[in-house]
Amino acid sequence: MAVRAVMAGLGLCVALYAGAAQAEPPVRSAQDAACRGEARARVFSVPNPRGLEPEVIGRRIYHACMRQAKKRRR
Repeated sequence: MAVRAVMAGLGLCVALYAGAAQAEPPVRSAQDAACRGEARARVFSVPNPRGLEPEVIGRRIYHACMRQAKKRRR
């Protein structure tokens, strides 16, 4: 009985740690928040002929959005 409780507690700790490890860094600006939202919205709708992971595709969309935002400010 005690072993089950320990194993359940350990499993919960691992699950919480894994969730925290993938957490996003804090939002730094309004444009950062907008680009994150755009990446989330488009990640599964853009073509993916290379079979890339969704995280890679989202990162590319986010960085492209941020580059366009910098060009618009100039």
